[in-house]
Amino acid sequence: MPWTMNDYPSSLKNFKKPIKKKAIDIANAMIDEGYDEGRAIPIATEQAKEWYDNASKKEIDDFLEEGDPTERSEEGKQYENRPKLLDKAETVVSHEDGWAVQAKDAKKPTEVFDNKKDAIERAKDIAENKGTEAVIYTEDGKVEKRHRYSNNK
Repeated sequence: MPWTMNDYPSSLKNFKKPIKKKAIDIANAMIDEGYDEGRAIPIATEQAKEWYDNASKKEIDDFLEEGDPTERSEEGKQYENRPKLLDKAETVVSHEDGWAVQAKDAKKPTEVFDNKKDAIERAKDIAENKGTEAVIYTEDGKVEKRHRYSNNK
C-alpha cells in the first residue's frame, strides 16, 4: 500500500514537511520497483534529507506545491526520480558548468559543481548511501577511478 502525507511510516513523523514528502515519494517509488519496505524507508529517508540540504528554497517550494506523492498517471506511476537509477553507479563527468554528479544512465545531473573534488565527494556520499559505486571520469570521458560500496543485501 503506498504511503501518503496522512499515512506514512512512524519514522518520518518528526521530519519537516518537505523532507517527509520527499521520503514518501522516494520510498513509494522504490516499493513500486520491488524494494522491501525495510530497505526502502531508510534509503528514502537519507536521500530526502540530502535533497533538502542541497535544494534551493524555490526547489523546495515547487516540490511542496506538487500533489500528494501517491498521485499516479494512468500507467500507475508518476515518479520522475526514476527509482531504477537507485541501483546504478553515481558518476562524475565533465559538464559545461564544471563537474556533474549523476546516476549512470540518468538524463540529467543530480548536481553540478565548480570543482571536481567537491563533485567526487558528493558522488561518493550518494554511492555509499545507495550501496553502489562512484565512477570518476577524466575530462575526455575515460574512467579515472572507481569507489565501490556495498549494502550487504
